[in-house]
Amino acid sequence: MKITVTRGLVAAAALSLSAFAAQAQENPECIAPANPGGGWDFTCRQVGKSLQDLGLIDKTMQVVNLAGGGGGVAFAEVVNKRTDDNSLIVAASSATATRLAQGAYPGNSMDQVRWLAAIGADYGVIAVSADSEVETLPQLLDTIKADPTSVSVAGGSAVGGWDHLKVLIAASAYGIEDVRSVKYIAFDGGGEAVTQLLAGSVQAFTGDISEAKGFVDSGDIKVIAVLSPERLPGEFADFPTAKEQGVEAIGANWRGFYAPGGMSDEAYDAWVSKIGDLYASGEWKEVMAANGLAPLDLQGADFQEFVAGSVAQIQSISKDIGIIK
Repeated sequence: MKITVTRGLVAAAALSLSAFAAQAQENPECIAPANPGGGWDFTCRQVGKSLQDLGLIDKTMQVVNLAGGGGGVAFAEVVNKRTDDNSLIVAASSATATRLAQGAYPGNSMDQVRWLAAIGADYGVIAVSADSEVETLPQLLDTIKADPTSVSVAGGSAVGGWDHLKVLIAASAYGIEDVRSVKYIAFDGGGEAVTQLLAGSVQAFTGDISEAKGFVDSGDIKVIAVLSPERLPGEFADFPTAKEQGVEAIGANWRGFYAPGGMSDEAYDAWVSKIGDLYASGEWKEVMAANGLAPLDLQGADFQEFVAGSVAQIQSISKDIGIIK
């Protein structure tokens, strides 16, 4: 009799998990906290497509672009209005951790949401327009050093955000003592920042390689430095690293997702499982290779711990360069 009851409970639990898993993909939605064309937009659209292609979700994932506040508008929307939505995931990155670390989402903290999984790491780049006379990172930084007002650098994160920090790290490594003199202009997403670069409103772009790739392929921009320890493989091998140009600057932007804080354990586990299965697939390895994503295999509690460490590290960096006290 005890065996029968135990088996019944196991079966019921399995059915319950299956029901929640189905619920989690009934109307799958991904919020990209920026305008189309940036890294968060890429994360939502590419992962949504790949999940459906692999049969991990039954329906097309709806992607909603919710720009503003360096991701703060989307974070507040999830925390305040959609905290128990089992169908919703939100694209996140080092930029998200940066804003949380600096207290830039007023009244919000990383503990108000549930961190799902990473889907890779995206190395930072510094780029200029294809017709720019600037060919190297030292050339750009020498110009900034000589006259900081002559160069505006655009990025898809807010002032003090991860895109901003990347160019400050490069400037500091090159010997620019007051990195706060570097003129940075923030836009809502990498796509908008590159548009301003092409319009001639700014002289350089700081972002991630997945954001830059399409604009490199179209011949609009040229990457003068990748913030990776060594050259990336494949089609990215032609891009020089900052390090090989004598600038000891490394910046990797992790990419992943968070979910509403009130998401059920069953739905959370289902999403973690789906993204984990996606990451392990050969198809996703091809996507990573095509878009310059480096390996970062973290799901569930491991990812939660990783983000907490990332927030703590960025707080330390931000204090060192005077972004926060």
